[in-house]
Amino acid sequence: MTQLLSLFVENKSGVLARVVGLFSQRGYNIETLNVAPTEDPTISLITLSTTTDQRGTEQVIKQINKLIEVLKVVPFDPIIHVAREMSLVRVRVSESNRLEIIEISKSFRARVLDSNAQSCIFEMTEQPKKIDSFLQKMRAYGVLEIHRTGRLSLGRCNIEKKKDRFEA
Repeated sequence: MTQLLSLFVENKSGVLARVVGLFSQRGYNIETLNVAPTEDPTISLITLSTTTDQRGTEQVIKQINKLIEVLKVVPFDPIIHVAREMSLVRVRVSESNRLEIIEISKSFRARVLDSNAQSCIFEMTEQPKKIDSFLQKMRAYGVLEIHRTGRLSLGRCNIEKKKDRFEA
């Protein structure tokens, strides 16, 4: 199963390399990876997904928690988190199919970011399965380029938050 993990880490050089190295040493593949500073510039948030079973997830979390620079590891739980992925997709268009392609994009809530006579660039923020469905529809017209962020996650608004989110 695919497991999404959020890691709050010290924003220092080499931390990402140590996290990635830990996965590599244990034979786990990182499917998606996003890293960015949080509202506190001394802390970064690493969001990654990996394919493993429950036991493997528990082992990975234990190993990650041993890294000194890791402040907290939060496994994704759909009850208390919201997750989305963003994609940019360049699709081949022609005069004859432009309106049809734009109508399909609207049904998927994809926005046109740029357009010329030969292609359109769409932006879509959604669940990965919905993006996959959009891409499947667009392949019939010719997908020229795809860039996907991988999933990002935040706790839901109705869940009480601790004052110090790095407490266990």
